[in-house]
Amino acid sequence: MNNRQAILVSRPAGVAQAENFAIREAPVAAPAEGQILVRNEFLSVEPAMRGWIADRGNYSAPVAIGATMRALAVGKILESRHPDYRPGEIVSGWFGWQELATVDAGAVVRRIVESDLPHSLALGVLGINGVTALIGLTLIGDPKPGETVLVSTAAGAVGSAVGQIANILGCRAVGIAGGPDKVGQCLDVFGYDAAIDYKTPGLGEAIDKACPAGVNVYFDNTAGIISDTVYPRLAVGARVVICGTASIPYWDPWPTGPRIERHLLVKRARAQGFVILDYMDRWEASVATLADWVRAGKLRYEEDILDGIEACPDALAGLYRGENRGKRLIRL
Repeated sequence: MNNRQAILVSRPAGVAQAENFAIREAPVAAPAEGQILVRNEFLSVEPAMRGWIADRGNYSAPVAIGATMRALAVGKILESRHPDYRPGEIVSGWFGWQELATVDAGAVVRRIVESDLPHSLALGVLGINGVTALIGLTLIGDPKPGETVLVSTAAGAVGSAVGQIANILGCRAVGIAGGPDKVGQCLDVFGYDAAIDYKTPGLGEAIDKACPAGVNVYFDNTAGIISDTVYPRLAVGARVVICGTASIPYWDPWPTGPRIERHLLVKRARAQGFVILDYMDRWEASVATLADWVRAGKLRYEEDILDGIEACPDALAGLYRGENRGKRLIRL
């Protein structure tokens, strides 16, 4: 069998564009001892991919030039030379942007057991996005019933789950999103108590109106001007979950901005970075909780699906252009 892969051909400056990738066709390697061969059904597109291919890297080594783009995927096992896996099983894992993946069994994140739910959810609300939202909010944000939880990129795959989980836990959820369509999505689909369009003038005044007693938990997916506007509005004892920095186009040279230390000091607040890869031992239990909420209609989701491996090169750039409505996926 031949395999088509999306490979990184050049190192981008800022957000990767279509010209930084190419589609390559190559023979499929037969699985060796301890490996499996997976036919991917869906490929994930993550904002974090920008960091995975950055020249400096971040919390993981950068994807090498000429290598298949690192990505989570879900698919069916075609062949197995590992005793824990059988052909026909559905698994999710680090299989990359490719149609077929021959990988060590250690690349598997989990076996998909939610047979009553779409496989694609293993990459979204029942995958890295939902698990990030649940663990980041509950473990780092530590929300209490009645508190106000403010979420940036509130209509995104992580943010939309954060807002709904905040509501489930008895909090008041306020979202920040870009444009009237995504603000409406926050209110009508994801059930936010209030939503703010950061593209309209008066962001600070809008936050004051939506959060009159201040912000108890800020789930930060953006950094930049949005977060600069939030910090003066933290409540005493606030917790800030730093999950992403999507609004910062470049980190070389290192950008400067308002100082946050005085806000944290005066409000006795704390800000903590969060990377889901540090909490893999909590993944399975988190998925079980999220799946129960999906089945009960408490946790809703939307998907933005592109078709074919040919969609890979521009998929990440389109995500940063804000073209997606819901979790961006590539269906094979």
